[in-house]
Amino acid sequence: MARWEGNTRGRLERAALTLFREQGYDRTTVAQIAQRANLTERSFYRWFTDKREVLFAGDELEERLVAAVGAAPPGTGALPALLAACTVVPEVLRPRDFLLERAEVIAANPPLQERELIKLAALSDALTAALVRRGHPEPAARLATDAAAAVLRLATRRWVTDERADFAALLAAATADLRAVVAGA
Repeated sequence: MARWEGNTRGRLERAALTLFREQGYDRTTVAQIAQRANLTERSFYRWFTDKREVLFAGDELEERLVAAVGAAPPGTGALPALLAACTVVPEVLRPRDFLLERAEVIAANPPLQERELIKLAALSDALTAALVRRGHPEPAARLATDAAAAVLRLATRRWVTDERADFAALLAAATADLRAVVAGA
């Protein structure tokens, strides 16, 4: 078995996603994922605690967003701080094809849908806490986080489905959509 091909994590993620799509999440084993990636099970467990974490591992997005909120200029409102922070998202997004396939696998499996919601709730809590640390009242911070999450979700969905799309432009368009909805348009 080749062990020095590089990009071990990426190979495991790609192998897992391919197998999840070919034979279903429930019928895929860690052994199969490792074999498909030309690695050992032990290598798999160095990167992931279980096969579910192939789809959910990593806190880089949360870390980058929280740091960007913390770096916003003093006096920046809660929602503007979050929307400015969202500009870091393209730096941590996976390739479009991976995200589309990942979404397909998650949509087909209710326990994975639940895990996705848990991960999003944790991100929301972390961003709300970051805003509270900046002095925003918790209710306003929570509302701003929920609004920014809606904007980010819409921009990301549009980005994933349009290869020519510019993420910053999509983020601005989704923000305009939110403002129009709030204004009653």
